[in-house]
Amino acid sequence: MAERAQVTSVEAIESFRASLVTYLAAARPTLDEMGAEVMRTRVWLEEDRQRHWEREVQRRTRLLQDAEAALFSARMSGLREATQAEITAVRKAKAAQEEAVERLRRVKKWSREFDSRIEPLARQLDSLRSLFTIEMPRAVTSLGRTVEMLSEYSGLQPSALTPPSAPAEGPAPQVPPLPGGES
Repeated sequence: MAERAQVTSVEAIESFRASLVTYLAAARPTLDEMGAEVMRTRVWLEEDRQRHWEREVQRRTRLLQDAEAALFSARMSGLREATQAEITAVRKAKAAQEEAVERLRRVKKWSREFDSRIEPLARQLDSLRSLFTIEMPRAVTSLGRTVEMLSEYSGLQPSALTPPSAPAEGPAPQVPPLPGGES
């Protein structure tokens, strides 16, 4: 059994570390955007859509009332018979008003259920965000220290890098630190 580690290169570790830093730089904004999208959806549902359908119910109710009043006036006046167009207008206005009431009911239901349906997913997103903001930077730092220690080890012990029967090729390559002083 060998008493010394046979360190020949730390480039693979440094390459992985650099790739991890790049990945984290791309993943964090994506996670933040996902959280913001959940909030935008909640606001859209609870405020925008609910107000929109409340206004539509009011507007369509007025249209229905106007159509019913026109039909009632035509029936009450003995001068003329209610036309098919007035009857059709009442039917269409009633269907439009019922549609708006149904949509408003659905929006209110979705608003009530939003948190219970989204909460489990939001917790997973928060766990992932925690992993990417706390644990992964620790891993990057640990990999940096590992690279430094292995570089120092291999730099201080160049004869231990090659077996005694093989000719020495020189000291192991030194890995430059990442820009910005991160380790």
